[in-house]
Amino acid sequence: MGILRGSSGSYITMESFCKTEDCPASEKLVAFGDSAIDSAELRRHLSVCEFCSAELEFYRQYPPSHENVEPVNIPGPLFELADALLHKRRDLTELNKLARRGD
Repeated sequence: MGILRGSSGSYITMESFCKTEDCPASEKLVAFGDSAIDSAELRRHLSVCEFCSAELEFYRQYPPSHENVEPVNIPGPLFELADALLHKRRDLTELNKLARRGD
């Protein structure tokens, strides 16, 4: 388990460094960063949430493109790998399958 030092000086674990149900949508953070919205509630959240503060800083450094992009289907093995990683399943079988397909 990794440990980070947050901007507030406190230590946080990588397991707790994630978006939660209390976090605003990424689109709201982008709008806030662009000064399109101003919200005292969002400022309060950013003062206590290291993840959203980091996400906002990321969007300030790398503003998202607002061009329309057609969605495409994710290859099956890649979807399975992402699903396993997002749900913290540590079986790397899907990663190995994906790696073999790239050869």
